Parts: sequence; C-alpha cells; structure tokens
Amino acid sequence: MTQNVHNQVTVEQAMRERHAVKKYDASYTIPEAELNAILELAATSPSSWNLQHWKLVVITDQATKEKILPIAYGQQQVADASAVILVLGDLEANKNAEPVFKPALDGGFISQQVYDVLLGQIAAAYDNNPQGARDEAIRNSSYIAMQLMLAAKAYGYDTCPMGGFDKEKIVEALNVPSRYIPSVLISLGKAATPAHPSGRFGLDQIVVKNSF
Repeated sequence: MTQNVHNQVTVEQAMRERHAVKKYDASYTIPEAELNAILELAATSPSSWNLQHWKLVVITDQATKEKILPIAYGQQQVADASAVILVLGDLEANKNAEPVFKPALDGGFISQQVYDVLLGQIAAAYDNNPQGARDEAIRNSSYIAMQLMLAAKAYGYDTCPMGGFDKEKIVEALNVPSRYIPSVLISLGKAATPAHPSGRFGLDQIVVKNSF
C-alpha cells in the first residue's frame, strides 16, 4: 500500500475493518520499510511507568516460519503470512527504568527528586514480586500487540493473533532469553481471502455504568 493510501485510513476505519485473517497470499513479501513503519507505530504503545515491557521477535525467514509451524499446532497462517511476530513480555522491565528516565533527568525534564521517587517506586514494585512482574509483562505486551494489529491494518495488511502455540517449545526454538515470556503470536500479511464477519456484543451487554 502506498503512503498516500495509508494516510487516508482513519483510526476508526482500521479498528472497524480489522478482523482475524487466517489465509494469506504466501507469495507476497512485505517491504521492509513498511514492516518497520508498522513496528514503529506499535512501539508508541503505552506501558506502566513507560518501561516498555516487550520484545518483538519478527520472523520473515521462510525456514524459520516452517520451523515454528508445528509449534503453533499447524496453523497454516504461520507459514503463509509475510511475517510472524512473537510478542514477548519482559519479566525484568524494572531494568529499563534508568535508560527510560535518565535522559529526562539529564535533559532537565524531571528533577532528581522525581527521578529518585520513580526509580524507588519501580524497584519496590518488582522486589520479591515475581507474580506482579509476570502480570505486568503480559498486560503491557498485550498493549503493543493490539496496537501492532491496528497499525498493520492502517497500512493495508491483515493479522491474526494466536495464543495457541507451545510456549516452552517456541522459547527453545527461537532461543528466547529467560528474561522474556511469550505473550502472543501474530501473523501479518496480505489476505488471500477476506476474514469471516464476526459479531460483537452491544453496549447493553458489555457496559456496566458506575457499579454492578
């Protein structure tokens, strides 16, 4: 998709037109510039304390896609999509605190007092709290996963989020460091056939105002 066409896609269009696509044009190669643009948009996602609790393993190599196909229980979109992205959650995102906030301190955007308070809060939240670290890793990596899918749609590509894969085997196959845990696998490419329409509950079924 050209940049001009991309600019005509509104956020609302991307959100309403995004559906999980499982059949892709296996002959299509996504230009690296467009893939990087999608990834850069995804990376603007929010995160707790701006710690950016994620790592993206972007797989475009066909042999690697074929390698993880059985790990994803034979879901053919893994092999046929232009790219498959393993979204990882960072169990040690507290280590990002200094790289995130030191430039703000050095630039005069925050005071030393604020810097110390922020780093103290983060250290306290992660100290002897593996469950909290895991919750934060999954929650925050989910933000970038959703934003990635919307960014892809804005560029004219389709995606499919997959939770159905062997987490232990994919860690082994892709040499994922123990710092990270698999969150979701996302196929990305050109749809070969349109997605099936899917209904959504109305607001009367999903919204509770003020209290149950």
